[in-house]
Amino acid sequence: MVEEARRAEDIDRRVAALLDRMSLEEKIGQMSLANAGDSYIHDYLAERVARGPRGGCAQRGRLRDRQRTAAHRVEESRLGIPLLIGRDVIHGFKTVMPIPLGQAATWNPDLVTQAARVAACEAASHGVNWTFAPMIDVCRDPRWGRIAECLGEDPHLASVLGVAMLRGFQGPDLGRPDAIAACAKHFAGYGAVESGRDYAAANVPENELRNVHLRPFRPRSMPASPRS
Repeated sequence: MVEEARRAEDIDRRVAALLDRMSLEEKIGQMSLANAGDSYIHDYLAERVARGPRGGCAQRGRLRDRQRTAAHRVEESRLGIPLLIGRDVIHGFKTVMPIPLGQAATWNPDLVTQAARVAACEAASHGVNWTFAPMIDVCRDPRWGRIAECLGEDPHLASVLGVAMLRGFQGPDLGRPDAIAACAKHFAGYGAVESGRDYAAANVPENELRNVHLRPFRPRSMPASPRS
């Protein structure tokens, strides 16, 4: 525990020192994501990502492209900040697992964690270090095209299995080479779009918003209502 605390303090100091050196453009760039397409990273984009302030790159391309772009970022950029390479690792990478909705039907958090662990190990070995999952929107309209990504219609089940999947992706230590960073999505109420149409309006009463759609996203310390 003491060693872990020292390590955390060391990381905090390094981050603070790095932030002091960064320009406003570089700070904004760290929150920007470049879309590199589905096949390969074009030379002009690889150069821009490697030398510029962008914090991440979302693409499905070849392993050698991911490795080249990430190496250029560390070696040639001013600050040498490693590049986040994100991908939708939702229910497997090379090994295809059941869709999240199917995994939710097992009511088995350990099984969900194991499936995410396999996906993380495979994705990390191919240069991916960030996944756009788990999806913890509560979905109750079967017409919605993205319902396959959800973890069911019950907010408690989505909460428990979302944590289980996150643990599988990140493992016991996010710094390990077989871990990938998880990103819970799509805050909030996305699963309640009208008529099941993707990106349509979502008219959600406050009671339903707080008791259903926000519950999987809410930290334990967050009260159910600002008036409570």
